[in-house]
Amino acid sequence: MDVFRARRARLLADMMAQGGGVAIIPTAPERERNRGTFFPYRADSHFLYLCGFREPEAVLVLIADDSPRQFLFCRAKNEEQEIWTGHRYGPEAAAERFGFDSAWPIVELDRKLPELLINQPALWTNLTVEPEWDRRILAALKAARATVRSGDTAPKTVHEISALLDEMRLIKDEAEIALMRRAGEISARAHYRAMRATQPGRFEYEIEAELLYAFRAAGSPFPAYPPIVASGPNACVLHYTDNDRRMADGELLLIDAGCELDGYASDITRTFPVNGRFSGAQRDLYQLVLAANHAARAEVRPENTWNAPHEAAVAVLTQGFIDLGLLRGSAQELIETEAYRRFYMHRTGHWLGLDVHDAGQYKTKGQWRPFVPGMTLTIEPGCYIRPADDVPEAFWNIGIRIEDNALVTPDGCEILTEGVPREIEGIEGLMRE
Repeated sequence: MDVFRARRARLLADMMAQGGGVAIIPTAPERERNRGTFFPYRADSHFLYLCGFREPEAVLVLIADDSPRQFLFCRAKNEEQEIWTGHRYGPEAAAERFGFDSAWPIVELDRKLPELLINQPALWTNLTVEPEWDRRILAALKAARATVRSGDTAPKTVHEISALLDEMRLIKDEAEIALMRRAGEISARAHYRAMRATQPGRFEYEIEAELLYAFRAAGSPFPAYPPIVASGPNACVLHYTDNDRRMADGELLLIDAGCELDGYASDITRTFPVNGRFSGAQRDLYQLVLAANHAARAEVRPENTWNAPHEAAVAVLTQGFIDLGLLRGSAQELIETEAYRRFYMHRTGHWLGLDVHDAGQYKTKGQWRPFVPGMTLTIEPGCYIRPADDVPEAFWNIGIRIEDNALVTPDGCEILTEGVPREIEGIEGLMRE
C-alpha cells in the first residue's frame, strides 16, 4: 500500500501548489449486461491508481490544506449479502488496509459531501463522465453554497482532477513497470500459443479461445480489450471483433490481443500465414511493415518527441508503397498530401497503462511532447489493402499490423513484448513446429 499512499500524497501536493481544495473521485459503477446479470466489474482507472481498492460503490476524498486528509466511502459489511456476492472490506477494515484516515459507509455519501465541501477553496473532480455522478456532486455543491449565510464559504472553482492525474499516470513508477512487463510476457506467450494452433479450416474463434485460455491460466482476469482475430479480408477491418470466420489456406491471420493484469494492459498485434508460409506478395508487404516497425522503434528515445516514430514509419511505408506499385509520385508529395493514408490510416502508437489508450496528452503548448523515461506506449505500423481496380490483385485483402509495447528508458526503449516472434523466419519456424 506504500505505492498508493505515495501517489495520493503527490496528488495532494500538486493540489496545494494550485491553491488546495477537496478532490472527490468515484470509482466506476457496475454495469448491467441484461436482466439479473452484470458485466465483470472493473474499477475506474484514476480511482484504482490512487488506492488499489477494487470494490464497486466507492468514493475517494482527498483534502489538500495545512492538514491533509484522506477518506474513503465504501459499502458496509453485510454478512447476508456477502453470501451472494463475496467478501466486502467494510469501512473500518478498508481504512486500515488501504491507509486512509477514516472511512464511512457509502450510504452516508450524499449527507457528508456538503460538509466536506464547506470552507474549501476549490472542488477537484471529473464532470461529464457519468450523468448520475454529475447530479450528485452538483447537488452537494449547491448544498454547501447554501450555508454561506451562516458564515461558511463554498468552493468558488471546480477543477478537472484528470488534469493532474493524467500527468502523474503518464510516467510509470517501478511497480507499474513490473506489472506491465509481466502483462507483456503473458500476452506474448498467448500469441505464441495462438500461432502454433492456427491452421487452415479452423475458425477464428477457436484461436481466440487459445488466447483467452493462456491469459486466464497465467492469472489475468480478462483481456484488456475485445480480441481481434481477423483472417483474410477481415484483417482490413481495423476493429473487427466478430471472430467467426473459417480460415482458409493461403490467407494471413491478424491477431490484436493483450491481457490485463492488476489493471494494467498489454497490447500486441502479430500477423502470420494461416498455413505457416508467406506467399510472395504477403512476404513483400510484411517485410515493409516490419521495416516500419523497426524504424519507429529506433525513434523512441528521450531526445525525440512523440511524433518521431510515426514520421519514421510513414516514411518507410510510403516509399514501400511506391516500390510495390501501390502509389505513384514522390514520397515527399505523397506524405504531404497524406495519400499514404489509403493503405495506412491510423497512427503508429498510443500511450499504454491502466487504460489501453492511456492517460496523457500528446502535445503540450501546441508542440509534440518529448519522450521521458518511464513513459509506455505502443508501436504499431500496418497496411491494409482492399480490392480496387488500380491495385494488383496479388495484394487484395491483405491486412498486416505488427504491434509491440515499449518503455522509454534513459538511452532508448525497452520492448516489453519480445516473447513472440515478428521476423518471418521466426514465425515460419514456430509454425513448422
